[in-house]
Amino acid sequence: MQKELKLSGSGGQGLILAGVILAEAALIDGKRAIQSQSYGPEARGGASKAEVIISDSDIDFVKVQKCDMLLCLTQAAYDKYGKDYTSVLVMDSRLSLKYPEPERVVRIPILDSAADKLGKPMTANIIALGAINGLLNLVSRESLAEAVLDKVPRGTEELNRKALDLGYELIK
Repeated sequence: MQKELKLSGSGGQGLILAGVILAEAALIDGKRAIQSQSYGPEARGGASKAEVIISDSDIDFVKVQKCDMLLCLTQAAYDKYGKDYTSVLVMDSRLSLKYPEPERVVRIPILDSAADKLGKPMTANIIALGAINGLLNLVSRESLAEAVLDKVPRGTEELNRKALDLGYELIK
């Protein structure tokens, strides 16, 4: 099993951190993982993307070559990366499709849920992680929760635990 993922949005949405967390959760589960990132010169607001490869065996190349899942949280990210072939496109429900649809499109109100249900837009990345893992079963729920709690700022653990649970709920 090898899964190649791209998490995209705008700088400041925490998708680089989300990629780090997902890779760490895979390592906790005893899998192999590689995480890389790229973002524009405008660290806040410019397009950003994290790539994560999770495998049960050695990973031969550190960049995503066959994208199994693409997450897009902003229209700019979709416009930039949406043409990349993917089996599953997970997108915030606010976005509009412009390119031929991949095999599976999953629209989730990630940004609205972060703002309206938790009152903290900055939790969108953790909500997205719960949703992605709920859809694709990449890592165990316990290892993902452990990695989230290890990487989030002290004092925000309960909020981020709620965000992760909300992500799982949104895809039911």
